[in-house]
Amino acid sequence: MNIPANNPSLKSWLEVAANSDFPIQNIPFGVFSVEEDDLVIGTRIGDYAISITALNDLGFFKDIDFDDNVLYDETLNAFISEGKEVWRAIRNRISEIFEANNPKLRDDAKARELTIFNVNEVNVELPVFIGDYTDFYSSREHATNVGMMFRDPANALLPNWLHLPVGYHGRSSTIVPSGVPVNRPMGQSMPKGETQPVFGPSKRVDFELETAFITADANLMGDRVSVDDAENHIFGMVLLNDWSARDIQAWEYVPLGPFLAKNFGSSISCWVVTMDALEPFRCASPSQEDPKPLPYLQQKGNHAFDINLEVIIQPEDKEGKTVCKSNLKYMYWTMAQQLAHHTVNGCLVTSGDLMGSGTISGPTKDSFGSMLELSWGGQNPIDMPDGSTRTFIEDYDTVIMKGYCEKDGLRIGFGEVSSQLLPAVPFEN
Repeated sequence: MNIPANNPSLKSWLEVAANSDFPIQNIPFGVFSVEEDDLVIGTRIGDYAISITALNDLGFFKDIDFDDNVLYDETLNAFISEGKEVWRAIRNRISEIFEANNPKLRDDAKARELTIFNVNEVNVELPVFIGDYTDFYSSREHATNVGMMFRDPANALLPNWLHLPVGYHGRSSTIVPSGVPVNRPMGQSMPKGETQPVFGPSKRVDFELETAFITADANLMGDRVSVDDAENHIFGMVLLNDWSARDIQAWEYVPLGPFLAKNFGSSISCWVVTMDALEPFRCASPSQEDPKPLPYLQQKGNHAFDINLEVIIQPEDKEGKTVCKSNLKYMYWTMAQQLAHHTVNGCLVTSGDLMGSGTISGPTKDSFGSMLELSWGGQNPIDMPDGSTRTFIEDYDTVIMKGYCEKDGLRIGFGEVSSQLLPAVPFEN
């Protein structure tokens, strides 16, 4: 596949640090504002936020066949609906504009002033209006760990798990961008040894290390997306911290699954890294030979992605600690399989829908993607640099997740998703 913007030898006339997540080969998409101005659609190279809206005003895309009105919206939804060929053409053109030897914008000081901003001086917002949110449960290691803790260790995986991508429909109204804090939730739980539930703040707030993909208009209601075509309907990926309240979840999840324990807040990174940018980092996914999936889920070739992931817990005004290092390549079910299964019954998937991977745990203890696993249900506290310990997340802790791919000297990253846990909002009867 020849994607000019992916050329590893490209250099930009913008200054880009050697370890930046956003070299000219990345060119993610997002939405930002400058001071009190309107939101614009943009991209990022190095530490610069670039207005794609302004580039369009300057005529840089006039020979690309698409409805350029989509570049004046306050979300990426309409742009995503234009389809893969348009996303690719715009990304390739941006690569040309900022290539080191292209003088057209580089040597036009007035145009640069309208187009390029220091990323620290802009407000980066949710990139899409998220109409629907689905969270999967696709890490075999995570599902096995949880099953061992709460069920018979010899039968940790439920009978359906190796046959389909398990998922549930989440709540899109409380998905927030990186930097927005989340409050500790209130709810019911059944403390150990009690016979009646109690109401109050969750005592076991947890992070879940996830990625998520953002969809295009994938189908009509009643139609399905084939596993071979599914990646054509995936616009790009973000990092996802799917906050969880484990004590509330343990009490409420039978028989219908997650509810209040999962819908109080989910945090995502704001720059959407395209599937084109991730193309060089494809890799094999875990074997699915025993058992083989049903035919509609069977894939050939490499459909996993080698994305390094890290979680840091940062107490307020104190030194933080990396508590987890994992990788998306461990996921048993791929994004294409998730989308194919999601639509096999005719479920409508539209531009801007968000699909969470589920907690991404690896095979070693330091790669477990949640505090539930890292502390093994609270039995093994994690030592922090200040002498304190953590079994779950405490008030005023900030959870920071980072992700990047690296191969042959090329690094493509997501930046970070960072969110602080605030105390529960007082409840009055």
